Amino acid sequence: MKTTTVNAGTKPRARKRKADAPGVEIRPMRLEDLPEVYALGQRLFTAEKLPTLYRSWDEDEVMKLFSAEQETCLVAIAQGRVVGFALGSLMQKRGSAWRYGWLEWLGVDPAWSRRGVASRLVRQLTSLFIERDARIMLVDTDEANEAALAFFRKLGFGQELRHIYLSQNLDSHPEAIERRERERDAADEEE
Repeated sequence: MKTTTVNAGTKPRARKRKADAPGVEIRPMRLEDLPEVYALGQRLFTAEKLPTLYRSWDEDEVMKLFSAEQETCLVAIAQGRVVGFALGSLMQKRGSAWRYGWLEWLGVDPAWSRRGVASRLVRQLTSLFIERDARIMLVDTDEANEAALAFFRKLGFGQELRHIYLSQNLDSHPEAIERRERERDAADEEE
């Protein structure tokens, strides 16, 4: 399961919305957009602000989504560069008539935030899902990302369910320690 952010802030503030950004084009993502989309995600999904997103945002993730779900990957372009993206996918469970649209990644350059870019990306992706017979649209985010939660609630998302991620540091696992010792012993024997 992936998570989504609007902007890397953690608490929504009562801020005035900036004027809509003139000249922002929302269009399907192209192959040449991949480096900019990835770089923007790297700036947004940092280990300090959003550790779960940081762990799962990588080049392979972006490339896999683009190659498998190109028609549901969008970018916002302004002044000749990518200022936002929405990467989605369609899911259909075997034996079910229900088709789901999943907004997997949403990001907007902080310089372009609060100008309607994220809302436009989500609205256009919603339309694409509807055109492809999706009956439910899903989105998830870290429960501490209050800005994203407020944003999605404002767009009509609800029916919140809690999902907990657990992790284990395997460096201290007995098998990992044993493996490192074997490798060290083998290296010593080669010398």
